[in-house]
Amino acid sequence: MRLALTAVLIAAAVGIAGHAQAQDKVRIATEGAYAPFNYKAPDGTLEGFDVDIAKALCDHAHLECLIVAQDWDGIIPGLLAKKYDAIVASMSITDERKKKVDFTDKYYQTPARFVEKKGADFTISKEGLKGKTIGAQRSTIHAQYLQENYADVADIKLYDSQENADLDLTAGRLDLVLADSIVLLEGFLNKPEGQDFEFVGPELKDPKWFGEGAGIAVRPGDTKLKDAFDKALAEIRKDGTYDKIDAKYFPFSIY
Repeated sequence: MRLALTAVLIAAAVGIAGHAQAQDKVRIATEGAYAPFNYKAPDGTLEGFDVDIAKALCDHAHLECLIVAQDWDGIIPGLLAKKYDAIVASMSITDERKKKVDFTDKYYQTPARFVEKKGADFTISKEGLKGKTIGAQRSTIHAQYLQENYADVADIKLYDSQENADLDLTAGRLDLVLADSIVLLEGFLNKPEGQDFEFVGPELKDPKWFGEGAGIAVRPGDTKLKDAFDKALAEIRKDGTYDKIDAKYFPFSIY
């Protein structure tokens, strides 16, 4: 009887330990098509600012993490369906998204901007954009901003990725695109295909439309993971890890 009881207690202990260990294995989703924040290297490896930040946070939080690619359109549904445990994909913290997921503190904040062909000299106003065709990535703050402010005067075209919006701009099928200014600068304007294009209009950063910065999304109520990431974020900001990652991708702080 004693031996049987001991075996049961050992099995229970192993089960509890195994469960605790499993809890420390975190799957993180990123898009993999939003350079320089997240993209795929030629060998398919996920790279970018988001990816490096995710790895640093996991290291400081002592979490074993696996980073996976997920198309943007399905990234929140995938989190809610428990395909992964967190999203580190330059997701802006907005009131609308807070209804579906919980967010950590911001880990960077950059404005949105329009890009046009050099010399087009568009005026960013309802009158100036009347009859124009404007592109943005679907299910983003930029798409929502365009639809709620310019859909009554302009043709708004939405794309599954920022890369495809940029391709249609270079092909002449769009007059302008709207996206994060750093993504447009590093992922388009600074590349050969973007040499004939330029920013137009002011920086756009009204929290009503563009949120409170980019945060890490977790499932509602997952305070343990959210708190672990928030603590780790404060640590990498303090010990210089964040600044090293920032300097790897940008000549200025994007925090």
